[in-house]
Amino acid sequence: MRRFLHLLAAAVTYASPWISVGLAAALVAVYVNPALLPERKPAPAPAAAASPAVPAAARVVDTAPPPAPVMAEAPLTSFATAVMRSAPAVVGISTERVVRERSQSAGLPPEYRALLPDTAERVQGSGSGVIVDTRGYVVTNHHVIAGATEVQVQLSDGRTAQARVVGSDPDTDLAVVQVTLPSLPVVTLGRSDHLHVGDVVLAIGNPLGLGQTVTQGIVSATGRGQLGLAMFENYVQTDAAINPGNSGGALIDTEGRLVGINTAVLGRQNGTEGIGFAIPMNLVRGVMAELIDTGRVARGWLGAGLKDAAIPLPAATKVRAADAPVDAAAKARVLRGVAVVGLIGQGPGDRAGLGTRDVLVRLDGRRITDARDLVARVALRRPGTRVRLEGYRFDAAGVASVMTVTVTLGERPQEVQQLAARYPSLIPG
Repeated sequence: MRRFLHLLAAAVTYASPWISVGLAAALVAVYVNPALLPERKPAPAPAAAASPAVPAAARVVDTAPPPAPVMAEAPLTSFATAVMRSAPAVVGISTERVVRERSQSAGLPPEYRALLPDTAERVQGSGSGVIVDTRGYVVTNHHVIAGATEVQVQLSDGRTAQARVVGSDPDTDLAVVQVTLPSLPVVTLGRSDHLHVGDVVLAIGNPLGLGQTVTQGIVSATGRGQLGLAMFENYVQTDAAINPGNSGGALIDTEGRLVGINTAVLGRQNGTEGIGFAIPMNLVRGVMAELIDTGRVARGWLGAGLKDAAIPLPAATKVRAADAPVDAAAKARVLRGVAVVGLIGQGPGDRAGLGTRDVLVRLDGRRITDARDLVARVALRRPGTRVRLEGYRFDAAGVASVMTVTVTLGERPQEVQQLAARYPSLIPG
């Protein structure tokens, strides 16, 4: 064994140079051609970590970039731009009236009181207006300037000027005054028929003598009527705060366009608040144009006192079924229309042959709903227009007969409001 180990050591010692040469040659060959090395296969994954095989056709490679996040539109939190566009054209109006009263003396009998002189008192008033034309025309409410002996306008930039009354329309509670000043700001006119319930609106005026004030609200309703504020009512209702002094001011939209003239607020009774009214711009346009052109609004006029009528009819009375449907509560046919209860002597209706026993149901072939509907439709006609009224005439015994009358309309007088105040149960038409 010892001899064998000596022989093995001698062999290695003898062969080591050749082994070194062989190893060097192998290294050179591998460096020149790496493919001579055997391929190393990865170790198989553990069975628990293996994924289920997916068919090649089902594999989807998403190379598109991730979608950009959708940004919600930021809510409008300021209406400063709208106010800057319109507020310079909103003015304050100061008025002065002379109120005369008969002197009173408790110690004199009535027949001597007429001998006492009148006393005169100067009463101050205030309101708002809107400049609508570079010629200095300012739209406001009729009740702001009615009976005023002096009207003064103050702009938001501090300038003041005496104004002259161009014209007034009590039936819509609108008026136009004019000032003469250079470089006047003018509001942009909008359209009230584009308003919807829920739209944001701003009221600009001069309430309570505080100076120009802006309040915000929404359109609460459109087409409001039957409020007893004016003869022709078609108001925009809003919850924007309207206070004394706001009358005649601007109702604007969020673009700064004029969509109404603020006119009234419902009386704060029983805790009621947030109910204000503005005359819609579509009505203001027509009235404003006529007042500027002629100083008045020319409307058709029958010269009659009118009242809503609902008359139960005997079964034998011959009327159209559409004019007198059966009323379940009355258990009879009920004729619904507009009763003529008074006529102005030699007025249009009197000359045409209308009588105080007439009940009107149609105007130019269209059904009349009530007295205000008839007056409003007649007022849309120009004076001198011929209209056809259909209805029924009752005799002294209560028997009805069909009647038709053609009336040539006159011009509705402004003093009709005094007639309406004197007879509140009637609608002057």
